[in-house]
Amino acid sequence: TGAQQSATVANPASGASSDLLPHFQLEPEDVYIVKNKAVSLACRATPATQIYFKCNGEWVHQGDHVTQHSTDRGTGLPVMEVRIEVTRQQVEKIFGLEEYWCQCVAWSSSGTTKSQKAFVRIAYLRKNFEQEPTAREVSIEQGIVLPCRPPEGIPPAEVEWLRNEELVDPALDANVYVTPEHSLVLRQARLADTANYTCVAKNIVARRRSASAAIIVYVNGGWSTWTQWSGCSTSCGRGWQKRSRTCTNPTPLNGGAFCEGQNVQKTACTTLCPVDGAWSEWSKWSECGAECTHWRSRECSEPAPRNGGRDCHGPELDTRNCTSELCTHAAPGAEDVALYVGLVAVAVCLVLLLLVGVLVYCRKKGGLDADVADSSILTAGFQPVSIKPSKADNPSLLTIQPDLSTTTMTYQGSLCPRQDGPAKLQLPNGHLLSPLGAGRHTLHHSSPAAEGADFVARLSTQSYFRSLPRGTNNMAYGTFNFLGGRLMIPNTGISLLIPPDAIPRGKIYEVYLTLHKQEEVRLPLAGCQTLLSPIVSCGPPGVLLTRPAILAMGHCVEASAENWSIRLKKQSCEGTWEDVLQLGAEPCTELYYCQLEAQACYVFTEQLGRFALVGESLSMAASKRLKLVLFAPAACPSLEYNIRVYCLSDTQDVLKEVIQLEKQLGGQLIGAPRVLHFKDSYHNLRLSIHDMPSSLWKSKLLASYQEIPFYHIWSGLQPFLHCTFTLERLSTSTCELACKIWVWQVEGDGQSFTVNFNIAKDTRFSDWLVPDEVGTPALVGPSAFKIPFLIRQKIISSLDPPGTRGADWRTLAQKLNLDSHLSFFASKSSPTAMILNLWEARHFPNGNLSQLAAAVAEVGKQDGALFSEAEC
Repeated sequence: TGAQQSATVANPASGASSDLLPHFQLEPEDVYIVKNKAVSLACRATPATQIYFKCNGEWVHQGDHVTQHSTDRGTGLPVMEVRIEVTRQQVEKIFGLEEYWCQCVAWSSSGTTKSQKAFVRIAYLRKNFEQEPTAREVSIEQGIVLPCRPPEGIPPAEVEWLRNEELVDPALDANVYVTPEHSLVLRQARLADTANYTCVAKNIVARRRSASAAIIVYVNGGWSTWTQWSGCSTSCGRGWQKRSRTCTNPTPLNGGAFCEGQNVQKTACTTLCPVDGAWSEWSKWSECGAECTHWRSRECSEPAPRNGGRDCHGPELDTRNCTSELCTHAAPGAEDVALYVGLVAVAVCLVLLLLVGVLVYCRKKGGLDADVADSSILTAGFQPVSIKPSKADNPSLLTIQPDLSTTTMTYQGSLCPRQDGPAKLQLPNGHLLSPLGAGRHTLHHSSPAAEGADFVARLSTQSYFRSLPRGTNNMAYGTFNFLGGRLMIPNTGISLLIPPDAIPRGKIYEVYLTLHKQEEVRLPLAGCQTLLSPIVSCGPPGVLLTRPAILAMGHCVEASAENWSIRLKKQSCEGTWEDVLQLGAEPCTELYYCQLEAQACYVFTEQLGRFALVGESLSMAASKRLKLVLFAPAACPSLEYNIRVYCLSDTQDVLKEVIQLEKQLGGQLIGAPRVLHFKDSYHNLRLSIHDMPSSLWKSKLLASYQEIPFYHIWSGLQPFLHCTFTLERLSTSTCELACKIWVWQVEGDGQSFTVNFNIAKDTRFSDWLVPDEVGTPALVGPSAFKIPFLIRQKIISSLDPPGTRGADWRTLAQKLNLDSHLSFFASKSSPTAMILNLWEARHFPNGNLSQLAAAVAEVGKQDGALFSEAEC
């Protein structure tokens, strides 16, 4: 007030301006105090008789104002400009209570006008980064995320990235992307991206540099193709030949793994030596004939010429004159007549024998057709009938006994599969409705523990054993013959079906099925590729299968043709991963086929080996299924309590591993697992906890949320990703916990978990534990299949041939909703067998056999000729 009273006007305003309120030509603006330098605030108004600053509600002393008077040339009105200085000490006095601000107030004879508020803040930038990038080694074409959270500062720091001290500009490089959280993303690592990366934060106060992170992009070596085999080292007899390859496709770089395996292969060879022919001894002389000559012969057979050897020289027939009582001329024509009579008699006998053979064949053929065409199997269902003893006079009744006389097959040498032609199953005629007794075909084993140790001991002698896990927890094994069987790894959804006659008759194979942990097998992923299934091995490699086995395993993809390119990968015998099948495209080989369903895929393969399902996203709308699972301790003896939230790929095998891990940690499952669709949008997954009663609990988490990086989840190679929420109860008597946990993808959809339970009771968890599967991991012979063996053979023989009115295997595939796979079924020698094998793989052990029987019966009724013949 005193400042206002002491203010005087040097040049009184004219009468024209006495009716105008002052307006500001210049208003004070926000400023930052850097270090200890004072800042200046200015304002200018016209027409004005007085101008004063007011800071934080108090008038600034008149002596602190610097005033300047002038006249506006356009209007002739007086102009007054005032400046003040604000020091760091003035702002620090107010710091902590409210922000420091200043405002101008201008007077004229008509009244007062206030300017906008200008805030004065002390600028700073802390030294330590909240998060710095870390050094990494990545495979070429793999995605890289370098996180950076700058130091706290006012004004907020701007962030830029340096690559080998040169500025990284995303506008000039489409492979580079900087997220809103300041992380540097390299979509596909290139060799040129090998460098030192530095995160730089700066504002008006200072410029801070993070520690440099060295990124090394390595290239794993790959074998070139084999050269042609060299010529045999010897021109006659045993020798050797070789071929070679080099680790140049590509050459390993920057510490990448060198190629595994041999660069030279040798094999024995034999060059056949030429053998010259030699004459055998002369035969005895023949009787002296009517022409008074006799003869003898010899053959070029001791040895016969071979491998380019020279033929025998000289005559093979020797004749000379002789004399005997036969040297007289017989009546002309007598011998010719006898010869012609003999030839006619022989011809008549041959014709009679041929007619008898045709009649016998037609009678047998008619009996076989009647049996095969019998449609009782198509109308009577699959109910077993009583077994009748075979009659002595019916030797054609079908009996099948497993051939157990041969020794167990072992494999040594090259692991590459052999290419042999398929062996066709031959069955004699018989009553196909008679079921086979399970006891006649099951191969009995010793105790599981003893057999497991013995199997692993034998397996350890093979060269491929080093790539298999060192335990039997995730392995199933069994001994199989031509009757086939099934291997299952409990609680994983992984199984291997070996159909009947897939193994050649007379052979017995020891087969294993193994689930690999991701850290055990290095599966290279490029670009936007992601692992969609477990990595599964079945073997041993190189076995001969005459029909495809079916490998079943889960997956976590929400498949759509416009969003995904999905490939089946198989590890070759050299150790490299190869694409053997692209789903949705025409298969380039008949060795592999895959049916993708909502939760599982079924792989038809004639070559055992190591398989995985890999997807490459074609758009940011592509999504994977994540299973969100909550665990907490079963008991809480202290005040601190932890809740662990796992973000898993939605496959049974990963959930099984997490439950086993939590059992060791003493954790229990909270509530039902949830499913979250995680999109390929480069956005991280965030987790936060809410609605917790503050009077009973408090969270020890400093930030408002936790975050899992996008690429850690998208690659699928880190199976047990989780976040831990550490809580503290304020009293040991607190046993109830009620809260919500939110899980969401940045700029995407989310899931909320309502957590409400009593810590003192652990019965809440038992309802959601995954039950153990009942049954043995290995089933051999008829016990491994729902469809009885003889009924299966009857269906195959009835539906494989083209039927009238389309009543054949095509109609059966349509009724079972498998008509999209007709081209694959048609490429096999028995399409019906492929359909029944797939039905067994999809529906064992809980399949509805009655529905299958009804579908087969409907197919049989469509064929009128077949049905009428069965009635006759």
